Amino acid sequence: MNTENQVLGLIELSDYIKAFLSKKTEDYNQDDVDIELLLQKTKIENQWFTLENQKFALQQWADLLTAESINSWLKNYSISKISKRVGLILAGNIPLVGFHDVVSVVLSNHIPVIKLSSKDKYMIPFLLKKWKEFSGDQVQFEFVERLENFDAVIATGSNNTARYLEYYFKNHLSIIRKNRTSVAVLKGDETEEELQLLANDIFQYFGLGCRNVTRIFIPQDYVIDRLFESFIGFQDIINHHKYANNYDYNRAVYLLNQDKFWDNNFVMLKEDDKLFSPLSVINFSRYTSLGDVKDFIAENEENIQCIVAKDELGLDSIHFGDAQNPGLDTYADNVDTMKFLEMV
Repeated sequence: MNTENQVLGLIELSDYIKAFLSKKTEDYNQDDVDIELLLQKTKIENQWFTLENQKFALQQWADLLTAESINSWLKNYSISKISKRVGLILAGNIPLVGFHDVVSVVLSNHIPVIKLSSKDKYMIPFLLKKWKEFSGDQVQFEFVERLENFDAVIATGSNNTARYLEYYFKNHLSIIRKNRTSVAVLKGDETEEELQLLANDIFQYFGLGCRNVTRIFIPQDYVIDRLFESFIGFQDIINHHKYANNYDYNRAVYLLNQDKFWDNNFVMLKEDDKLFSPLSVINFSRYTSLGDVKDFIAENEENIQCIVAKDELGLDSIHFGDAQNPGLDTYADNVDTMKFLEMV
């Protein structure tokens, strides 16, 4: 396969997505109608995948797939001269979450053998078909219900599923990913704009992604109301019935257990040391020493995908609002997929 043609095909795919997203419904051509129907079909089968969230994911990919970003990414790796079959078991917690693995395998000159998530089974095949068309048939892929005849595997699942996958693929070269989540550390002097960007990091995709913040560290004297004020822009989230069901359930549990929590009628804040929080709940803890925060992060490194904080705190962090904007060189579980594919 010709890598140059594959890259050109990705750039054309980016332009294609941007053109679709920029149009009004009345200006759709047949291709646009086909995409819209796939988005609608996905929404019907998986109600977490709203049209807004699906289109947000498409926009993120369209923005990523530029000649500069792709070539800057690829220059750090060697492309395999021999194509191998790489099995992919894709996640489906947020839209297009498995597309990075697919792109990585193809651009490494391997063939992705893809087991789609039942929650996200339409858009990735559509995008791959278009990419193949735009690259002059220089993109190979295969969809399967059961992985067989492969040289390596990349699989994503829950912690329980990962144990099974590790055993099942113990004799294969593999990356097995587990549950992760993200944290935010506040210095205390964040602007309203920064806190509103933090709200994006929390609520985008309903908080279902591993890059969504579920735990916040705040200074000892921090006023909780500042957080609630910054969340107001997401108050309509409670109108989504599946999210509302989680909110109602968790609130009832806390009331029954007489747990202390803060509530603004669409999300709850709970003072809790746990890294993972239930959907519609954000755990927080107060700190007097940043050293204690760093110790916690170090102890839980295997479970943390990213840290959102100001640069001056000296953490290996990203900026507010960037949690759901990973670059091509940002890898799930911080394992370099492209380096792995060089070994296949």
